[in-house]
Amino acid sequence: MSEKTVYWGTGRRKTSVARVRLFTGSGAFKVNDRDLDNYFHREDHRLTVNAPLRATKTLGKYDVAVNVNGGGIAGQAGAVSLGIARALLKADATLEAALRENRMLTRDSRMKERKKYGRRGARRGFQFSKR
Repeated sequence: MSEKTVYWGTGRRKTSVARVRLFTGSGAFKVNDRDLDNYFHREDHRLTVNAPLRATKTLGKYDVAVNVNGGGIAGQAGAVSLGIARALLKADATLEAALRENRMLTRDSRMKERKKYGRRGARRGFQFSKR
């Protein structure tokens, strides 16, 4: 049995963290030991996850295995997308131009703002009462 080359990529989005492994193969896609369609039910999330593979025209060339945790489904989809893009970059450095052109190598740094003391939320104060 021949050893497969494994390319690792880590993606983060909001509070989600995805650890992505890329193998040369036929295009099998597993997320937390489940099929892609079984894990991401919405079409826009599946499009987000597959975006780096479509942008680099490598959709059927790699098998993808992902462990993702934390956050919600949308954040997890963004984290998986970034992880795949970083793993593709390690697999083939010539794909960097296509990935950068589509802004897939930049981490989305937007996070939830923390709640402050003396307020009801991050920014909203309490309702003012004149009397």
